[in-house]
Amino acid sequence: MPALLSWLRSFLPAPLTVGRREIWLGCLGAGLGLLGAEWLSHQVLGEVNPWFIAPMGASAVLLFAVPASPLAQPWSIVGGNLVSALVGVSCALLLGHSGLAAGVAGALAIGAMFALRCLHPPGGAVALTAVLGGPAVSQLGYGFALWPVAANSSLLLLLALLLNNLMQRRYPHQPAAQAHPHRTTDPLPSARLGFTQDDLDAALSGQGELLDVSKDDLEEILTRAQLHANRRKWGDVYCRDIMSRDVVSIGPRDSLDEAWERLAKHKVKALPVMLADGRLVGIVSLHDFFLGHSAPTSRAAPVMSTARYVEDIMTSKVRAARPDQPMVDLVGLFSDGGLHHMPVVDAQYRVVGMITQSDLVAALFKTGVGNPAAGTRRDGNT
Repeated sequence: MPALLSWLRSFLPAPLTVGRREIWLGCLGAGLGLLGAEWLSHQVLGEVNPWFIAPMGASAVLLFAVPASPLAQPWSIVGGNLVSALVGVSCALLLGHSGLAAGVAGALAIGAMFALRCLHPPGGAVALTAVLGGPAVSQLGYGFALWPVAANSSLLLLLALLLNNLMQRRYPHQPAAQAHPHRTTDPLPSARLGFTQDDLDAALSGQGELLDVSKDDLEEILTRAQLHANRRKWGDVYCRDIMSRDVVSIGPRDSLDEAWERLAKHKVKALPVMLADGRLVGIVSLHDFFLGHSAPTSRAAPVMSTARYVEDIMTSKVRAARPDQPMVDLVGLFSDGGLHHMPVVDAQYRVVGMITQSDLVAALFKTGVGNPAAGTRRDGNT
């Protein structure tokens, strides 16, 4: 009985994790896309009957409701619908307009879409339409694949490109690129432990079924899940708990000589630049002394900046943390983002602390391993 109940529960609809905004955008986009594509098709095809076919409604669901799906990408809609139409017309010519022809057309269309990597579910309906669409479709012959199938698909795709990008969706869908801060071929630090691309490939291969999610998106989802788990584990550790409070700083109108002396004296690699009231206006690091705000133009050794004041070489756009911000929020910025130090500011943007990679490593080691001997250094901005 428990097994039967569990099996029956599998028929219940799964909960959707999509937000209301995406639902409204999907409905609006599909409606506008279909109206626009139908109008354009009628203008282009004139009185050709039919100038617009029903499977475009299913394509609109994918293009606007789930634009991240691998089944909704440009090659999927154009290639999938086109090859399915060609298969359907061929089956109708060879086997007639019968149920047998419809079944064979659907099966062959799926096989062709798999082979060409353009799987698009509405393509099955396109193949059936080519077989069972009636005299109007039969008269078109192979022209049906171009007019209206390819024309409808292309017009709907153009509108999907326009509307999805106006709605600030990534379409065609690609995972957000994450540049390596050091421009080397090494994996990002966060990718060197835990599951790897090979692990993901092996798991997908073992699954044996096609999943309606790309491998890159799946990797991103797993990474986010890991981040949420870490936040739950370390959620009670905040920036105020690990930051250095005796911050070595510099003023914007202080000389570069003074800034260099403080870096050397305190053995730190960066100084927050503060006004007299403590408000953060920039940060200056060892890198700035040599390169300033422009990259070297030759292969010669870098030359010390000839500027006089800190404000001439400092970085004005500074990423800062809040004292009550969870420590785990900074892990990705320090590991993959290339940051080495981050000022901590209050609501008035006054500097109240400094967090460095050594602070973060020590805190993660102490909270993760439970070693009471491990602690966070409190010697400024190291």
